[in-house]
Amino acid sequence: MRIAITLMLLFAGAAPGRAQGTNPPDFDSLAAEATTWLQEYLRIRTVNPPGNESEGARFLQAVLAREGIPSEIFESGPGRGNLYARLSGTGARRPMVLLHHLDVVPADSSHWRYPPFSGVLEDGAVWGRGAQDTKGLGIIQLATVVALKRRGIPLSRDLILVANPDEEVGSEGSLWFTQHKADLVRQAEFLLNEGGDNEMGAEGKTISYGLDATEKVPYWLRLIVRGEPGHGSRPTDGNAALRLSRVLGRIADWQTPLELTPPAEAYLKALSTRETNPTHRAWLADPAEALRDPTAAAWLTADRYQNAILRNTVSITGLHGSSSTNVIPAEASAELDVRLLPGQPPEDFLAQLRAVIQDTTVEITPLSKVRAARSSPVEGPVLDAFGDAVDAMDPGALVLPRMLTGYTDSYDYRALGIDAYGVEAWRTTAEVGATVHGNNERVPVQEIRFGVEFYYRIVEQLAR
Repeated sequence: MRIAITLMLLFAGAAPGRAQGTNPPDFDSLAAEATTWLQEYLRIRTVNPPGNESEGARFLQAVLAREGIPSEIFESGPGRGNLYARLSGTGARRPMVLLHHLDVVPADSSHWRYPPFSGVLEDGAVWGRGAQDTKGLGIIQLATVVALKRRGIPLSRDLILVANPDEEVGSEGSLWFTQHKADLVRQAEFLLNEGGDNEMGAEGKTISYGLDATEKVPYWLRLIVRGEPGHGSRPTDGNAALRLSRVLGRIADWQTPLELTPPAEAYLKALSTRETNPTHRAWLADPAEALRDPTAAAWLTADRYQNAILRNTVSITGLHGSSSTNVIPAEASAELDVRLLPGQPPEDFLAQLRAVIQDTTVEITPLSKVRAARSSPVEGPVLDAFGDAVDAMDPGALVLPRMLTGYTDSYDYRALGIDAYGVEAWRTTAEVGATVHGNNERVPVQEIRFGVEFYYRIVEQLAR
């Protein structure tokens, strides 16, 4: 009881706006409930590997059952549960999916201020592995579905809640679900998942609200060079490690071609509205023209994120040669983290890479399954609902359509023809954002309060 009273005091008076329609939810009470649910959810160890996500799925199922919302759990493997719940609407419009993943990455408690699986509420935040990635999002989605059910608002579309296992290692949960249970979601029009980036400055003012309309494609590769082994004291031109180093030098110097996709163009044009430098503002406002100007292109790609959304990227991440310093290896290898722009055929990139390598004896082996990346529209109902929620809760803030340079389970759902978007439920400072996959992961309680209303506004507008 003391915790509940404390939460209500924290949230009291924090509401930045009101939901559409009459008798909106009591967002303070809803946030207090969501905070308690998140604490409980974080205490369930779903560290991947091994996952044990079924236990997390059963927790969500129990909350849904208390609210009279039917759900099912399908295991894609022993202990690897996939939660599926559906809040029925009139069917006038196609369904909508709210997606998050149940698993979390490991955490070393010796580097945490509070135990990573305690779900404690301290220093104005809920602490625990997965608080942001993505159990916190899952709880905000749960609170949204519960609030809509309690209000009894007629929905024009079914609202589907899905939680998949194994996103952090191989995305086998979403792949299994979209292959074996595709009929449960195939007709969906929209999907909201992790992603986006609502950036807050150190002084507490929001810099921008970002919505991901697409993601880059991981195309990890291993390069293998074979040569003549020997004693390290007698150098040879056939040294596999030497030949590999020359190949990697050419790759490191390679400037992959620039390409402007619709999400990247929308992002840059949105940035232009806040750029104060006239020259830079002109480049951002017309990026297609700017990329034809070497000076403008150099300025645009000097930013790491902008560079990554304007071209295929290659990072050399792994090297292996001899296990002994005085032995010339018979084989040397390197691993490349390649990220392709949406719509870029892997075979086209591979042909470009071989031309850069200039060595036909280098063996190239793909390490990751080839995914089909499709971009969702950068305009339409989801962008409208997102923008309306921002206008209501943070008037005048910048809205940025974005491309995620990483990847999520949205890939497998886009392959079913569903328009998927990455939407962050709250605002994060650089300090708090850096705790994802790091130490002291947490969500401030004021952002949970913000999130339950912000997310509710988006979903209600799309589902009414």
